[in-house]
Amino acid sequence: MLYLVPTPIGNLEDITVRAVRVLKEVDLIACEDTRTSGVLLAHYAIDTPRTSYHDHNERRKAPHLVAQMQAGQDVALITDAGSPGISDPGFYLVRECLRHDIDVAALPGATAFVPALTASGLPCERFVFEGFLPVKKGRRKRLDALAGEPRTMVFYEGPHRLVKTLAQFEEVFGPERPAAVGRELTKKFEEVQRGTLAELRAHYEAQPKVRGEAVIIVGGSG
Repeated sequence: MLYLVPTPIGNLEDITVRAVRVLKEVDLIACEDTRTSGVLLAHYAIDTPRTSYHDHNERRKAPHLVAQMQAGQDVALITDAGSPGISDPGFYLVRECLRHDIDVAALPGATAFVPALTASGLPCERFVFEGFLPVKKGRRKRLDALAGEPRTMVFYEGPHRLVKTLAQFEEVFGPERPAAVGRELTKKFEEVQRGTLAELRAHYEAQPKVRGEAVIIVGGSG
């Protein structure tokens, strides 16, 4: 069986009792980065064998993991932070497991966009999750297609591109469009900045250095 196990996005306490139990009971943990995951696993005294599984080796490693599960082993998949498959490795292995009639159980748990969305002050009963936009090819086309989206939109962005992305959003969606930026969520320096796209872009332009991946929430066109 394959277990998709969410891991904390910052604060190590944000993991369920069930997730800890599953990670202790499975035969193998597939980690996006074994060193990063090692900190969490050591914190909870989890000594289950682990192997690397990430974007660059998933097609090579997936058949081996499938073979192990077909032989009767249980495997847990975890990423560096958050829920596997949400802007992180997971989809390909899940599809391969289902194709080989291997059961898949997805545990509930931490996902970065949920606290950012609910704390944004923008409508969240209906929203669109876009994750990371294309870095170059297709980026403007994707944004233009979203210009008239009436629902709240959710994006992920790295710290080095945050100001540039907010400027692009300002150009496409308009400078007065309400938005919010969540950074360092669940960590010591957690912040959620709210305002118009123009105000948020100016705020982060004035910062000497922005740290941590960001969740950008943009109000819909309605």
